[in-house]
Amino acid sequence: MTVDLSIDTADGNAEAFVSRPGSADRDLPGVLLFPDIFVLRPQIRAMADRIASWGYVVLAPNVFYRSGTADDLAPTVDLREPGERDRYIETAFPRMAALTSERSRADTAAYLDALLALPGVSVGAGVGVVGYCMGARLALRAGGDHPDRVAAVAGFHGGGLATDDPDSPHLGLATTRAAVLLRHADDDPSMPREGMDVIASLARESGVPLDQDVYPGAPHGYSMADTSMYDATAAERHFEDLREHLARRLARHGG
Repeated sequence: MTVDLSIDTADGNAEAFVSRPGSADRDLPGVLLFPDIFVLRPQIRAMADRIASWGYVVLAPNVFYRSGTADDLAPTVDLREPGERDRYIETAFPRMAALTSERSRADTAAYLDALLALPGVSVGAGVGVVGYCMGARLALRAGGDHPDRVAAVAGFHGGGLATDDPDSPHLGLATTRAAVLLRHADDDPSMPREGMDVIASLARESGVPLDQDVYPGAPHGYSMADTSMYDATAAERHFEDLREHLARRLARHGG
């Protein structure tokens, strides 16, 4: 698997995909894409390419670089086959647990630096941050930690976004200046209705533009065409919603 960039962080080098539109005659807004637990792989490349085709430069990092390279960690089985997705997740949970909020926050700063340093990326215009599953948690924190840099946040089938922990991802809504789009899976134990209500309440208190909804009938992981949880209708709807969201917040800067 070919990666396009190596990002220096305090703990090592993180590989990343970089996707661009076919041609551009001006600098374009940047988008930081946080993958799900299945890390960098052809599916993430395809999604980054599709988002880039709308008029953005997209960077998708290997957030688990401390545990291995993208090739080391990418699934070697067909995640659409019965049981394979769950078996892979069991091996990945320790990596996810080791990616503490302290580590991920330091990493996110490095990823944003790398994105904004890429040729052809608008500097000072504000970026979009998009996250899938566990990546939605990273996206919410990015918006709260970098209000001067992040203009749009989007999270899809995120889990554990609102908890009682002092570093709960939803607390980023208290400091972000980004518009936030969240699209949850239906009847998802990792994102109950109570958590959605907590998110909505804090967004109202903080004056954050929040667009939050559930895709009826869509399972957790609905956007990922290479897993058994894929739902084509919800996946296409998520692309439509994301495209509109990024355009509203970033289009004035060229997207």
